Amino acid sequence: MQTNLSEQAKALPRGAEAESILRSCVHCGFCNATCPTYQLLGDELDGPRGRIYLIKQVLEGSPVTAKTQLHLDRCLTCRNCESTCPSGVDYHNLLDIGRAVVDAAVPRPLEQRLLRQGLRAVLPRPALFKALTRLGEAFRPLLPASLGAKLPRQLRPAKPRPPLRHDRRVLLLEGCVQPGLSPNTNAATARVLDRLGIGITPIREAGCCGALDYHLDAQQQGLARARQNIDAWWPAIEAGAEAIVQTASGCGAFVKDYGHLLEQDPAYAAKARRVSALAKDLVEVLQAEPLESLGVRADQRLAFHCPCTLQHAQKLGGAVEGVLTRLGFQLSAVPDSHLCCGSAGTYSLTQPALSRQLRDNKLDALESGQPQVIATANIGCQTHLDGAGRTPVRHWIELVEEAMH
Repeated sequence: MQTNLSEQAKALPRGAEAESILRSCVHCGFCNATCPTYQLLGDELDGPRGRIYLIKQVLEGSPVTAKTQLHLDRCLTCRNCESTCPSGVDYHNLLDIGRAVVDAAVPRPLEQRLLRQGLRAVLPRPALFKALTRLGEAFRPLLPASLGAKLPRQLRPAKPRPPLRHDRRVLLLEGCVQPGLSPNTNAATARVLDRLGIGITPIREAGCCGALDYHLDAQQQGLARARQNIDAWWPAIEAGAEAIVQTASGCGAFVKDYGHLLEQDPAYAAKARRVSALAKDLVEVLQAEPLESLGVRADQRLAFHCPCTLQHAQKLGGAVEGVLTRLGFQLSAVPDSHLCCGSAGTYSLTQPALSRQLRDNKLDALESGQPQVIATANIGCQTHLDGAGRTPVRHWIELVEEAMH
């Protein structure tokens, strides 16, 4: 695509990157065929091709409007378009650059500002979020239905974790909301890894991966959290930790991007590349291990929901399904498995109507094979899908751990 960036856009820290991405787009439109919001709304500006054109206009100096901001806000950042694009357009990075420029130019209405600031104040703080979740549990009958649906239908407390007793060691990103919404997920992970001879070194100083801030108009705060995590993990990395494991694919996708996002930071660029190289989704660890040693006896029929951050961002589509099949689980077929469920981080809160449509469509597809349970690999997707009150939705590692003998 021919571009003519304004001098102001060229001076942006990522101006050259934006121009390169824009030039790689041939405007073929293949991306629209797999874009969830384009399928729902049928508006060219609510598909990747239209959003790329909007960002191009902004970076070329055209006026920035609230309408532009709305169309960019509606993007799920599911990256399905990246999996489809024959030209390899790096859409999500262009969107990050464009959103930062637009958000700096267009003040949001007070209601939107309060919502986004509230999410940033609460969600990245596990202790606070967990306390509020427990309070919500206590007063669930008094809550509006829309808010009650965000709470776990069945809270499974964390079972005890095994002691650190193995020479092989990994780090585990505990996450922000997962300890409050699904506290047993990481504990189940620890027990499965222990059976495989892998211990988890606890790093209490590591916190939110930074994705939440980064995608809610606070990119610099998101990068600051990334730097804090790098500092927290670094001593253990130097001591020989073989991987940084994520059980939430949304966090994993962002940690794997640290190297790119901090490549212009001379103090952190090399360390960020190292951290991204060590970052692994849990399934990447299990794939290489002797799974027969787990002693799994699987008798459940399940459908696997592959989160966008796993299949499109991390390119691990089919990986969890492969592990579950090796372990003996019966997997039902899922039509249109490439489409987003509508969770997309905080999207279910900032764009609730679109999110609910996508959720219901996804559940129809997941339930078409009549599974007993739906498994997934991301806490956001898990909570969002389970909130509909239909087939139970759980993290796949908990199902594996429960089937071990």
